[in-house]
Amino acid sequence: MRKLLPAVLCAMLAGAVQAQVYPSRPVRVLVGFAPGGPNDIIARAYGARLAESFGQPFVVENRTGAGGNLAAEVVARAAPDGHTLMLGSTGTNAVNPSLYRELSFDLVRDLAIVTLVATSPSALAVHPRVPARNVRELIALARARPGKLTYASAGSGSSQHLAAELFKQMAGVDIVHVPYKGAAPGIADLVAGQVDMSFAPVANVVPLAKGGKLRLLALTSARASAFAPDTPTISETGLPGFDVWTWYAVFATAGTPGDVVDRLHAELARIAQLPQVKEPLANIGVDTETSASPAQARAHRASEVEKWGKLVRATGVKVE
Repeated sequence: MRKLLPAVLCAMLAGAVQAQVYPSRPVRVLVGFAPGGPNDIIARAYGARLAESFGQPFVVENRTGAGGNLAAEVVARAAPDGHTLMLGSTGTNAVNPSLYRELSFDLVRDLAIVTLVATSPSALAVHPRVPARNVRELIALARARPGKLTYASAGSGSSQHLAAELFKQMAGVDIVHVPYKGAAPGIADLVAGQVDMSFAPVANVVPLAKGGKLRLLALTSARASAFAPDTPTISETGLPGFDVWTWYAVFATAGTPGDVVDRLHAELARIAQLPQVKEPLANIGVDTETSASPAQARAHRASEVEKWGKLVRATGVKVE
């Protein structure tokens, strides 16, 4: 027993030293989507401040494909030391676990959530020719014309697609899905009148609505947004309980030491309050918001995986 004690103490000391010097080299921050999108913008905003705090570069790396799964796999297979992180979101880390059942890694088990860092609602918008001025009128119109109205999404399995499917389920309506390869082409066709509606990013919709090119009916989240303060929510105006918003979070490799996770959480929470971070993100309809603790973040992810898993199974949504 006496011989074991020095070895145990040495191991504990080594672990403490490792935590104190974290990070000991540049940190990779994987983003599963192309540069210029919200995931990329958020990752770079926080990454720049983390680099200042820790004295090591936090290098954003865009690894696109498979709905964010390629980036997630890099983190899942990395050494669990906090030097490989991911800026994930609702789609990749709550919806994909049910959509992609044949992955060679586990999106939940192999990725440790550190904290939420931002949230953003979407907006329900229609083409001006659609004779509906609010959510109640839209639901009535859809019920009167089953299978006639169409909605655009950023692709099968995207957050826009799932938001619309939840709307259909809760409202009891039949609206036809028209998938696109990204949000931008779908919005372009909505403006052109090729489709009737979309559950699109609020930052994309508001300027077009102000210009009269779209009619903004409601926000998808149950709470108001500073980006569109005068816009009601779907829950308030026709579909009580509807609450869909995109969250963005930082993930590490499962097994990353708890003290490293705690240090990252504390620093991300501090950075989220900086005006230099809050204001630029607010300009694109994104609010900085962090979890009270990594444990709270884990509980949130678990509830979201369950919520979207139920919808995927109930609707039979598949990736095309």
